[in-house]
Amino acid sequence: MHTAFLRPHNPDDMAVAIERAGEDAAMDEMWSFVGNKGNPRWWWHASDHHTGAVLAYVFGCRTDAVFLQLKALLAPCGLTRFSTDHWGAYPRHLDAAVHRPGTQNTQKIERKHLR
Repeated sequence: MHTAFLRPHNPDDMAVAIERAGEDAAMDEMWSFVGNKGNPRWWWHASDHHTGAVLAYVFGCRTDAVFLQLKALLAPCGLTRFSTDHWGAYPRHLDAAVHRPGTQNTQKIERKHLR
């Protein structure tokens, strides 16, 4: 498993473990808040499309820079396809040849938010 936990007070602190993934990953972001809704935090994560295993995750704002941290953590996994929703950071930073936006391939990762 390839994971990282980035605390807002020190984003350089990271714990990493790497596990070989399949070729497909689903990526999504989910928000919560700290103290009040005016202080949102986002959990960005990627999971193996077939097994549902979490491959990597980051905590931060809903910005391209935080998504790029997740993308960098996924680089050693050798992924060739990414399924996402239509949020703007994904098409801006994923090559169209490997990016599959839409709900058809993100249902499994979206359901994790319901639990």
